[in-house]
Formats: sequence, structure tokens, C-alpha cells
Amino acid sequence: MDSFFRKVLIVTLSLAVCTGDEHDHKYDSGEEVVLWMNTVGPYHNRQETYSYFSLPFCKGNKAGISHYHETLGEALQGVELEFSGLDIQFNSNQPKETYCQIALDEEGLAAFRYAVRNHYWYQMYIDDLPIWGIIGESDEDGEYLWTHKRFDIGVNDGMIVDVNLTSEAKVKLTLGAKIPLTYEVVWKKSAVKFEDRFDKYLDPSFFQHRIHWFSIFNSFMMVIFLVGLVSMILMRTLKKDYQRYSRDEEMDDVERDLGDEYGWKQVHGDVFRPASHPIIFSALIGTGCQVAAVVLLVVLIAIIGELYTERGSLLSTAIFVYAATSPVNGYFGGGLYARMGGKIWIRQMAVSAALLPALVCGTAFLINFIALYYHASRAIPFVTMLAVACICLFVILPLTLVGTVLGRNLNGQADFPCRVNAVPRPIPEKKWFMEPWVIIPLGGVLPFGSIFIEMYFIFTSFWAYKIYYVYGFMLLVLLILSVVSVCVTIVCTYFLLNAEDYRWQWTSFLAGCSTSAYVYMYSIYYFFFKTKMYGLFQTAFYFTYMGLFSSVLGIMCGTIGYLGTNYFVHKIYSTVKID
Repeated sequence: MDSFFRKVLIVTLSLAVCTGDEHDHKYDSGEEVVLWMNTVGPYHNRQETYSYFSLPFCKGNKAGISHYHETLGEALQGVELEFSGLDIQFNSNQPKETYCQIALDEEGLAAFRYAVRNHYWYQMYIDDLPIWGIIGESDEDGEYLWTHKRFDIGVNDGMIVDVNLTSEAKVKLTLGAKIPLTYEVVWKKSAVKFEDRFDKYLDPSFFQHRIHWFSIFNSFMMVIFLVGLVSMILMRTLKKDYQRYSRDEEMDDVERDLGDEYGWKQVHGDVFRPASHPIIFSALIGTGCQVAAVVLLVVLIAIIGELYTERGSLLSTAIFVYAATSPVNGYFGGGLYARMGGKIWIRQMAVSAALLPALVCGTAFLINFIALYYHASRAIPFVTMLAVACICLFVILPLTLVGTVLGRNLNGQADFPCRVNAVPRPIPEKKWFMEPWVIIPLGGVLPFGSIFIEMYFIFTSFWAYKIYYVYGFMLLVLLILSVVSVCVTIVCTYFLLNAEDYRWQWTSFLAGCSTSAYVYMYSIYYFFFKTKMYGLFQTAFYFTYMGLFSSVLGIMCGTIGYLGTNYFVHKIYSTVKID
């Protein structure tokens, strides 16, 4: 807690003496420009990062700090900005100068050798622009450390628009060596506009490759084909069903008893029976609606606002949007629970509000133990944990309560087109391929097929060194995924009801949710064949967070599938006359 208050004091004092800085990105000639040292870690393990000064580097002579700020997103992502101590003044060239000297003892030598052998890289920031550099290199003769940093900084209209780092002067690592660290700064005019300064970090040749466009086109064509196929099958099949049921209505009771009755109409008295475990089911549906709303809003905000230009802004935005959309969870989950005849609505509301935060926090808590053991920067500080807990208790929970009350009063009246029988109808035996345990895993194949190319680009941007910025593609993929999930779950539900099995609620949800299993299996393939990750920390981080990602995606897809299927079921049973 002392470090937290010290940071607040530093920020307050620094803001009092600063006139222009990286907050407004405007500088006057001779004004201080801060070089922040962030993290260091192995190149192949992007998430395994440590504080830059965890290696025996030394700081510059300049004491104090001009300004410092950290958001919740930065803290959760392991951003640890520390002042470099280098004296850099805006638009003032700095000739080569030694700023400190490293005396290598046995411990320091071992640390640097290990870092060089494992291809450690480091990250810095100047005016919110990221800079990457490599620690050193090795050959048969030994390990070498880069000792000179040359910064070439581009300026346009009093603002920094470009930063390039050149590492020079490698020195062999030997015991007892005294290695001087030097730096120089060269300022130059640049034609790059301030709003375009992040373009150099993007990779259009990767994200806008023809394969990406082809995958979108292929998925779009699959949607058209699937929607057309589903519409044709259902229209023709339902038309025949309607004709058969119309003939049945003209028969007398004796003929109807002797007739061969089968199909989805026969379960009209049980099809709207409440799902088993209604509290969990309604909590999952409410959470899925909220996740879908959060994903849609964050993607739209990212398209408009270019969130990749600010450290941790995407995660901070997602947390804020999730907290603000908590009434969506309560409204849909609470309304569904009320329509199912649920009475313990306080418990349902609590489960719905805590479901996703408990899943996320449980995963982060597990990884935090490993990060603390490794002394990694990914270890979440206690103050940050406290802030997240306060958001859950004082924002998410009350807003979910408001949504639940609204849902129960405005959307909690059962509007079933058929009366529910008092005694459940026995489910007849059916062929093995009509069983839910067969239908459910098959339901996720086509939705996964529509997104697996996009999964590669998303995985690469998160687990490798790419900045994902094509959120327009992501929006299209989300729409395609939604349509495919609805179509597939409708077909699965129709087959199930036609086999006179009325347990469609959980089947439709799990059929859409099964997409997550294929995504997780793809992540296993990606780990072993597309990355060079190693070590306990990175492996645990990868598989636990991919499990979390797959689970949340599954909840969203299952909810979308259920909502579409629910509309379909209400529609077909409302158009058939039931005695």
C-alpha cells in the first residue's frame, strides 16, 4: 500500500510542475522527454515478462521523474514503467555519452548470460510510442551485450511522431568486467502526421493478406448457403408437417388414435417445460447476452477509436463496458428465470452476477501464484485486485440487481403458445444419431469452420508480436458466427423435437457452446506447431487463458444459438392449432 500512495504522490507533484508532456503530446524546445523502461523477457514467450531492472542494468544519473500514470488495464497486463534516468530534451541532440557502468559479478554475469542465451528482449516507451530492443547476442566464443542505444526521433509540429532504436557496440560478458552503457539522441523533422504515427507498428501485409479476405468471403458464402439450405429444408419439411397435422385435425378421435402420429407436434405439452437446473441455465443465458453486448460494443469502439494506440486501453474499455452492461445480464437472465417459474430470484441474480467474474478471477488467481513464484511482471498487485473486487461488489452486483428487477417485471410473464402438461411425457427411444450427446458436438463444427481463419490472426496478435487493428473484419466474423450458430442450433433442435425429445433448451445451448471445444483444440495445435513457447509459466499462462477465452466464447455462442432457437420453437408451435 505504501508503494501505491507513493505513486499517487509522485503523479500529483509531477503534474503540478509540468506544462506539456506525453499526456497532451505537445512539447516545447528543451523540454524534458521521458524514456520509460517497461519489461524484459524471452522473445518466444511474450507473456513471460519481468521488470527491466530485474536484470542488473543501471540507471542514468538524472534523478526524479516528471510524470507517471498507470491504468487498470496496464496493471492487469503487467506494464511496469520505471524511469530510465536518461536526460532527453525535446529537439535537442544528445551526443554519445556514458550514463552508467555495470560491474559484472558472478550473479550479474549469470543473469546476463541466461538472458542472452534465451533471446531476451526489452520494451521501452517514449511519448507512449513503444520501442523494442534485444539484450545481446551469442556465438561460439561466448555471449555479448549491446551497450549503446541510439535514438532517432522524428518530430512534426512540436509532437513526437516516430522513434527508432539502434543497438550498437557489443561487449563480451566476462567476470569482473566493467561495462559502460552509453546513449545518444538524434532529432529530425518528419513528414509523418501525429494521427498516423502508429501506422508503422501495424502489419497490413499480414492482416490484409488475400487469405484473410478469402476466408471472409468463404465464410460469407457458407452463411448464404447454410441459411438457404436451412430455410429450404425447414420450409419444405414444416409444410409437410403442417399438411399432415391439418389432416389429423379433420379426423375423428378413433381415426386419430389408430393413425401413425409422430413428430414435433406430439410434444407440444412438454416443449415449454422449464429446463433442468433453471438457476444455472438462466445465469448462463444472462451472462451470454452480456458478453455478446460487450463484444459488440468494444469492437465498435475499437473501430471508431483505435484503442491500440494507448497502453491497456482495450482491456480498460472492456472492463468498463462489462460493468456498464450488467443490467443486460440481469434483464435477460432474470426474465428467463421468471418465465420458467423460478422463485429464488435473489440466488439466481447472485449466480448470474458472479458467474463470469468468478471464472475470470479464478483463472487470474491461479496464474498469479505462478507469476509470483517467477517474480514476473504479470503478477497482479494487491491494490489492483482490490480495485477489481470493488468493481464487482459496488458496480456489477447492483446493476445486475436493477436489470433482474426490470427483467422480472417487464419480461417475466410466460407467453407460451401451448399449455404445459402436469405430467411429463415419456421420451421414446430413438436412433443413436438423434441423441443429444451426438447432436451437441456436431453443432459446433460449422460455427468453428466459419471463424477458424480469424482465430489464427487473433491468436497471432495476442501470442506473437502483432497489433490487431482490423476490427472491421472481426465485426463481420462475429455476424457470420452468430448467423451460423443460430442456423445450426435450429436444425439440431428440429431433429431433436421431431424425435419427440423435448429437452431442447440445454441441447440448443450446448450445441452452440460446443464451438468452444473446437477452438480450444485448435489452440492446442497452434501452441505446438505455430509457436516456440516453453517453460512452466508461459505454458500455464497459455492454456489457462485459452481455456478462459474458449469458455467465454462458448457461453456467447450457446446463448446466441438458444435465443434463435427459442424464437423458432415459439414460432412453429404458435402456427399450429393445438387441441
